[in-house]
Amino acid sequence: MENKKENEKKYNVYVCTLGCPKNSNDSEMAAGILEKSGHRMVNNPVDSDVIIVNTCGFINDAKKESIDKILEMAEIKEEEDKDRLLIVSGCLSKRYGDELFKELPEVDIFLGVNEYHNLPQILAQHQKEREIYVYDCNREFVEMNNRKLSENPYTATIKIAEGCDNVCAYCIIPHIRGHYRSRREEDILQEAELLAEHGCKELILIAQDVTAYGVDLYGELRLAKLVKKLCRIDGLQWIRLMYCYEDKITDELIQVMTEEKKVCHYLDIPIQHSSDKILQLMNRRSTHESIINTINKLRKAMPDITIRTTLITGFPGETSAEFDELYDFVEDMKFERLGVFAYSKEEGTPAAEMKEQVRSDVKEKRKDSIMRLQMEISLGSNQKKIGQILQVLVEEQDEEGAYIGRTQYDAPEIDNSVLFQSNKELEPGDLVMVQINDAFDYDLVGVEV
Repeated sequence: MENKKENEKKYNVYVCTLGCPKNSNDSEMAAGILEKSGHRMVNNPVDSDVIIVNTCGFINDAKKESIDKILEMAEIKEEEDKDRLLIVSGCLSKRYGDELFKELPEVDIFLGVNEYHNLPQILAQHQKEREIYVYDCNREFVEMNNRKLSENPYTATIKIAEGCDNVCAYCIIPHIRGHYRSRREEDILQEAELLAEHGCKELILIAQDVTAYGVDLYGELRLAKLVKKLCRIDGLQWIRLMYCYEDKITDELIQVMTEEKKVCHYLDIPIQHSSDKILQLMNRRSTHESIINTINKLRKAMPDITIRTTLITGFPGETSAEFDELYDFVEDMKFERLGVFAYSKEEGTPAAEMKEQVRSDVKEKRKDSIMRLQMEISLGSNQKKIGQILQVLVEEQDEEGAYIGRTQYDAPEIDNSVLFQSNKELEPGDLVMVQINDAFDYDLVGVEV
């Protein structure tokens, strides 16, 4: 009887999420599943019986941040006279589960990246002795219902696939999240309709490779068709595409982006480099020429499009000549949004075994050089918007009464903001028209009209 009561115990659960929007989406799913099974989510680890740290393990900086957060939560776990559980999940746990189990005795349970649907069962079966659960990636997309949404989910991600088959030489993600697995179209549409009913106005499509959607499930690239159907859902105002691979941006997709008013003229295309030599070493399918052709095609179809990209400096074999080529490429293409990572040597990847590794100081110097160039490009791009009237999604109000929001040309948390004045009382999620009257490196200033 005692065991039965213990198995039926309901916990106060705190979830700490690190890393990318895909992790945030996973945490929302986990929270919803736990609530459905009778557990209660809390906003402070001190108030919890169970602490879950959803980790990132993509590059060295992310791994360090995850370890630091686990240790921080471990200290809270030991506070007071309370028998808390500490669970570590996500990419770091999946990648280093066995090692972490040995090095972090403070942690009770380790989960991978596809096991959140098992959480209620794991909590119910947990015994006093320490256990470890690190599962293999599933062969199909695991549908997790009952997602926990914020009180005002005016912007929300929707995961359309899991895993990756691109096997880039520097990337460990396929080993962590498994092969590419598309989600069924009807399930995506059903969740999107639910999000719209709850007040979602901006729907952000995410996956390791959004543009590969459907190829495994339907035998063809189906992103364009999916987006067109999402545009029919009442309530949605903006549909944003993240993590798009250049080699899979089809003419059909460009046509849908051009014709459908709800689709943001914004595309996140992580190209990583422009040198054919480095792209080949990276095992990328794009070439210098194909990247330029695709960017030009997008800009011709949508002159106002904002393109975000990411680059890697200091990849093994990158000489000063390849870096100069990359620098000139950035200067010529003038990407509206751009981020740069210094190459991170990840064990278990082909790139980690390559000769001609670039010194850390050189990698960082090259990164900083491109970021200084990008500041100038970003300022020039922003200054072109002075005098324009743009639709802005309100996100918050600062202490001085000004509002902060974003245009369709900016993704949440990573891109520019618009600081503007209004005589109205506005709420997060409101869409208003703002005249831009000033511009800075990464932000715009205006007034509602």
